[in-house]
Formats: sequence, structure tokens, C-alpha cells
Amino acid sequence: MIAASPIQEYFREAESWDADRAAQFRRSARTAWWVAAAGWVCAVASALALALLMPLKRVDPFVVRVDSSTGIVDVVPVYTGRATHEETVTRYFLTHYLTVCERFNFATAESDYEECGAFHSTQRNQAWYARWTATNPESPLNVHKDGSTVRVQVNSVSFFTRSSGLSDLAQVRYLKAVRQGAGAEESVTHWVATIQYTYTDPAKDPKTRRWNPLGFKIVDFRSEPEVLVEQPAAKELHHEQ
Repeated sequence: MIAASPIQEYFREAESWDADRAAQFRRSARTAWWVAAAGWVCAVASALALALLMPLKRVDPFVVRVDSSTGIVDVVPVYTGRATHEETVTRYFLTHYLTVCERFNFATAESDYEECGAFHSTQRNQAWYARWTATNPESPLNVHKDGSTVRVQVNSVSFFTRSSGLSDLAQVRYLKAVRQGAGAEESVTHWVATIQYTYTDPAKDPKTRRWNPLGFKIVDFRSEPEVLVEQPAAKELHHEQ
């Protein structure tokens, strides 16, 4: 057996060293490609995350309104232009109903009475008749027989959804301005009405359908003042104590 010469041994070690360097270079290149790929993946993921989060990063200005008479504070709702047609129509009907049915003027009292009846359910119409009958001391015909008038202005309409998902309730804030005579100052009070409503088939009567073409009905109506006025008797009792 012939022993390898020193020069052959040297070339063998040099070849092995060169092979190790080549393998190390390939490993480094492979690692660099993996790092670069991971970097691109992170960059693309970050860009997508920013694109998805951009709609959430916005400033929504709002207006806080303070009533100068009652001191009640509320936030003015912002109209987004995406309200459904049904909500827009219902808002109109509620505003129109409050404006017509809570006002009083002898010149239009009979017409207003009939028009409001076109928006009532059967049960609500019975209560409406009992309120307006001349035998009721609280009838508008008796309360305003001195010639006083009532003007109504709706300030806001808010809708509520029940836990069952049914949307048939609304709250309407409005004011009543009572004027005792032609030259008298108006006395303004603030009210909140809670209204349950529904839509039924339009009436077949042409006159009723002219007032209420879509079959909008008031099922229940409850109104109360926003600010309770202290009674004189309570004031006198307070002073006596």
C-alpha cells in the first residue's frame, strides 16, 4: 500500500475545506431567502391590517344641545343619509300626527279631529272620542273656549327596538305653546310622548286614505311633561313648615 504524499493530503484537505465553505454559503443564502420571505409576509400582513383598520380610525363630531327653558341636555343625532325608507316615513307620520293632534285652533278643530281619527286604531279612537266629547270638562273644546290656541313643535323623534326584535315604539319630544289671545305672549311647556305604532292595510274610504295613504296606525299614546311644575298648595305647605 502506497502512502499518500503530503501534497495529495494537502489537496484533499483543501478540497474538503472548499466544499465546507460552499455548503456554508448555500446555507447562508437559504437562510437569507427565508428571512427575506418572512419580511415580505410581515410587510404584506401589516399593510392588510392597516387597510382593514382604517375605517375604524375616524373622528365623529357631535353636537350637545341644552334646552334653554328646561336645562335638558341631549346629543343631536347625526343624519348619515342611510336611514331606511320605512324609518323616514314613520318619522314623518309621527311628526305630522303630533303637530296636528296636539294643537288646537277653533278654526281647524273639526278638521284636525277627523284627520287624527284616520291614524287611530279602534281602541285609540274610543279614547280620542272620550277626550273630545263636550261632556268632558277636560275636552279641548271646553279648555280653550276662551279663545286660546295651542301650537306644537316637534323637537326630536327616537325609535326603540324591543328585546324580541320588534320595532314599534317611538319617543317624541315636543313643545306646546299656548296663547291666551291674539296679542298675548306664548306660554311654552315641554312634553315627551311614548307612542306604539303599526302599519295596516290602507283604508278604503277615499277621505281617510287621502290623510293616511299607507295605513299608519297609532296603537297607544302616552304623553307627559318633561318638567313637573310644583303646585301652589305644595309651595304653601313648604312655607308653613
